[in-house]
Amino acid sequence: MATLAYEVRRRDPELVGPASETPQETKSMSDLDSMDVMRSQASTALFYRGGEGEDGADPAGVIRRALGEALVHYYPLAGRLREIEGRKLVVDCTGEGVLFVEADADVKLADLEAAGLRPPFPCMDQLLFDVEGSNGILNCPLLLVQVTRLLCGGFVLALRCNHAMCDAIGIAQFINAVSELARGLPTITVKPVWCRELILTRDPVVPRPSVPRTKPNVLPPPMVERSFTFRASDVVAMKKSLPLPLCDTATSFEILAAFLWRARTTALDISPGDIAPLVIGVNFRGDARLSLPVGYYGNAVTTSTVLADAAVLRSGSLGEAVALVRQGKAVGATEHFRSMANGTEVRGSRTFNPANLFAVSDTRNIGFHRMDFGWGEPVFAGPITTFFPMCYFIRVKDRDGEDAYVMPLMLPQPQPAMDRFAAEVKRSLLEDAKHM
Repeated sequence: MATLAYEVRRRDPELVGPASETPQETKSMSDLDSMDVMRSQASTALFYRGGEGEDGADPAGVIRRALGEALVHYYPLAGRLREIEGRKLVVDCTGEGVLFVEADADVKLADLEAAGLRPPFPCMDQLLFDVEGSNGILNCPLLLVQVTRLLCGGFVLALRCNHAMCDAIGIAQFINAVSELARGLPTITVKPVWCRELILTRDPVVPRPSVPRTKPNVLPPPMVERSFTFRASDVVAMKKSLPLPLCDTATSFEILAAFLWRARTTALDISPGDIAPLVIGVNFRGDARLSLPVGYYGNAVTTSTVLADAAVLRSGSLGEAVALVRQGKAVGATEHFRSMANGTEVRGSRTFNPANLFAVSDTRNIGFHRMDFGWGEPVFAGPITTFFPMCYFIRVKDRDGEDAYVMPLMLPQPQPAMDRFAAEVKRSLLEDAKHM
């Protein structure tokens, strides 16, 4: 991304509570919500072209009003988390509110687009300012929202959510409710459902994330971040290169995950005989054995791990890697639905260097890209950054209006690792294009 610097002027942060009275009570969190892996913050940004809203409305004011109205339905988000016996989390529904920041930036959306409008974003720490005392897990606001007006009339909605409260699908459900109320709908279309008691990890049908065994005391090196964009036509070309029946049945997720997994393994020059694991996020909302109701907004994602020898992965075909990804998805949907009463599942007995691990999370169908607050759909909507070893799949439109997917990822410094990855992506795309 090209270098771009600009100034952001923020008003003092304020707490926005529910717009009307809500129950004062304590609610239990699910076992999955309480896991250490969920005790983190997740950040998302939506960039809008903007323009004149209805009656010249200000986006910050509209979103602030709608936020308070949505919190009436999602009142636990206006509360605070605390820990009880056994490190179990509960949320005290106090109605204290979520943090809201209104700001103005000396930059146009066109400037951001010229710089790439892809993670990592320039000055993102100003578009989502880390308000002092706001980023804890316990006894802190559960949501931070910042609306920043741009010089051109566009604006940026950036938010940070306590992951213990919601996964990406859950927070998207809440923000969509805010967008509906911002547009003037009389009520929200999807009613929130709590039901956290349905996810108890000692229940035989509830999945827990699979955790591959890593070598101890291996410190991660410094990282460099970059985003890569794949057009829908690129995925079509990759699919045509696959053997039967995969060329007819492989999904875009399976193809892209396999493609990136192989390219990353090559770029890191992982030694033959070493394991290059792939961790896949698996949403289990649709599994009939749990019967999670529509509107459930807690954490409902587990992981599945696929282990492959680096040399086999690099020398094998894209089709073979796609088959491994498909196998991993199936494992995530079936094998994990069994008793985990003795703790977190560990798949496989071989250990590996954690620097070799690659994780993928598909956010393309969560719905952020369709959220309209009254100024149209966003030109970009998705995670603001990634972390090692995660790669997000983000839905966008390219400059020609064609469907495309942005994949931000981090690789260890020095830069040659990222340069090798970029070269491998370019080489593979050119090779696949021959099949068009």
